[in-house]
Amino acid sequence: MVKRVTVACLLISMTLLYCLSTLRINFSPPELPVPLSCAPQPGQHNTQSSTNGRQQDNNICVPKVDLMFMKTHKTGSSTFINILFRFGEKHKLKFAFPSSRNDFFYPSPFQHTYVQGFKSGMCFNVICNHMRFDASEVAKVMPRDTFYITILRDPAELFESSFHYFRHVVPLTWRIPGEDKMSEFLRDPKLYFSPNGINSFYLKNLLFFDFGQDNTLDPDDPRVEESIRLIGERFHSFILMEHFEESLILLKDTLCWEMDDILFFKLNSRKESTVSKMSPELRAKALQWNGVDWKLYKHFNLTLWEKVEAYGRERMAKDVAELRRRNAEMVEICIEGGHSVAAGNIHEDAMQPWQPIGEKSIMGYNLNKNIDKAYEQLCRKMLTQEIQYLTDLGANLWLTKLLGHVRNIINW
Repeated sequence: MVKRVTVACLLISMTLLYCLSTLRINFSPPELPVPLSCAPQPGQHNTQSSTNGRQQDNNICVPKVDLMFMKTHKTGSSTFINILFRFGEKHKLKFAFPSSRNDFFYPSPFQHTYVQGFKSGMCFNVICNHMRFDASEVAKVMPRDTFYITILRDPAELFESSFHYFRHVVPLTWRIPGEDKMSEFLRDPKLYFSPNGINSFYLKNLLFFDFGQDNTLDPDDPRVEESIRLIGERFHSFILMEHFEESLILLKDTLCWEMDDILFFKLNSRKESTVSKMSPELRAKALQWNGVDWKLYKHFNLTLWEKVEAYGRERMAKDVAELRRRNAEMVEICIEGGHSVAAGNIHEDAMQPWQPIGEKSIMGYNLNKNIDKAYEQLCRKMLTQEIQYLTDLGANLWLTKLLGHVRNIINW
């Protein structure tokens, strides 16, 4: 009884803190134009010079550094954001971070005033934390020719992951009977779903919701096609989780990056035992229920493979093989045992991943002992989890950290 009361008090406190953190004072000083770019100029650092755009200067491809990454939920975005953090440090870029939390007051639509320390006329190179996208508000923060990137995932797999990860914060799932709650939900979703339910957006067309769209639309509604068209016009690159390596190779080529810039370890992966295996019938139900996301995914899956064809299938296969070889080398150099481990077996706090409420299902890594000094810093950065990396980069995450302590108490 004492434990239940304690947990209840902690949850109430978390809710109050969350509500207080989302209160915003509406004050609109005169707006100054967003600078074209604040990228470091040639000679300001010892890497290849950077400008805002994919340019050719004396036949040298100049890496693009003004970037907006729309970080969608449960899509492998934490793996890509680690790539962005390392790239940003390498080129001494200025990040637009949220204030007090690790997201821009999600699920509220993004506002430019949510940026930590924002003042009109400030210049940023990279914005990449979770938000509910609003193109006009992002444009008030980022340079005009910023390159927009996002990441998508097969909607059936995304639904399974989201249902598992967020079910403790979606009251609609609490009344679902039986052990296999996801299967029961998909048996008749309308029996359990309400668009007005707290955090119900996690249960239906989550990708579309993250893009700032109405996730309750019917897939055949003409507004869906129009929204997909607008998303395609705003975003320049769509990474697909299922084809992550091919997506990275295309991105590297477009942005004039180097192979070193896109090396990665898979972060935030779940224990295999916690992943629900979806039968063909259950998968079909999940895709039908998330029909708008499925339409979105199929559209940009098609455009990805059109780009692969233009890049060259043989050339792509060669580059993907090279990326895999380089990643395998880094695994051998950096990771103890060469594989991920359960949260309880992770030695360093910097490598502890953020866990869902009530459990510790997210895996992490341990750093190899006696790493060659030439690789020690890179290995550590590649293995540092998102919250810890954000802190290292100067983000003020006091509320997220407080909630993390509460989660740890609940998980005990």
